[in-house]
Amino acid sequence: MRLEAVLLVAKTPLSTRKLAQLAHLADGTEARTLVRRLNQLYDEHGRAVRIEKVAGGFRMFTRAAYAPWLARLGHLPAAVRLSSPMMETLAVVAYRGPVSRADIEAVRGVACGELLRQLMERDLIRISGRSEELGRPYLYDTTRHFLKLFGLPTTDALPPIQWEALQEDRQPADDAPQPPATSIEPSVIPPESVDPEHST
Repeated sequence: MRLEAVLLVAKTPLSTRKLAQLAHLADGTEARTLVRRLNQLYDEHGRAVRIEKVAGGFRMFTRAAYAPWLARLGHLPAAVRLSSPMMETLAVVAYRGPVSRADIEAVRGVACGELLRQLMERDLIRISGRSEELGRPYLYDTTRHFLKLFGLPTTDALPPIQWEALQEDRQPADDAPQPPATSIEPSVIPPESVDPEHST
């Protein structure tokens, strides 16, 4: 099937419109229908792969159950490691973006300029515009690379979080020292799920 072949060699998530163009299908609706049928066949026959929607498009991944075996082959990409402060800053941007630096620092309670710079260097966040507030500060938001890395179709797929409760937990007692920042780590598709590009 042409659609399956396109997904097998694709290096980035493809929209249904792009899939239709590359596989010579009628339109995006046909592409979406075929993706659903392929996943049904993969499930019925216990195939090692599945098509997932990430970063606004579709891509083929191996199933998480095969991760231990694939890891032994040495073909998987190196894990992206973020410090707790970086992960927490990224989580604030992911949940609240577009968000200004001042608002991020209000949530975390510490300066975040250097962390924002490091996250931008890793292509996890970007400047998405300017606020209408006084001084028109920059607004930060996540990137497509962030969605791909965390296996998310959009940031709307992030699990809900109670920011008010989190901030209340951060309030120290009058005679207690300020505790270290707590890491907020979004739930994501298991990192063991990898695309065939890195598993063949």
